[in-house]
Amino acid sequence: QVHLVESGGGLVQAGESLGLSCAASGNIASINVMGWYRQAPGKQRELVATISNGGGTNYADSVKGRFTIPRDNAKNTVYLQMNSLKPDDTAVYYCNAKRFGLRLYEDWGQGTQVTVSS
Repeated sequence: QVHLVESGGGLVQAGESLGLSCAASGNIASINVMGWYRQAPGKQRELVATISNGGGTNYADSVKGRFTIPRDNAKNTVYLQMNSLKPDDTAVYYCNAKRFGLRLYEDWGQGTQVTVSS
């Protein structure tokens, strides 16, 4: 099992930047993909960005060009750098770790609120 602890988040104005961190512990060597998802009130949880062990990244169309997902392997930490934030980015952001074995195993962080005011 993998334990994920998120930090960052908060209230910012539209156009500003914000960074999130996700520190992983536990069975880290088994992680294949880490990523960020978000869930706005009344909406389903959606993918924001992912990064694979090989460094490949994937972004939702809504955040391309504004968000990046760097990582620090030495610290077992993945980040979400969010620039040019919009009110539509307001949501609870969740860190996610995927492990591919006999089936897909997923672990989630507790979530952190990001609120963007107009």
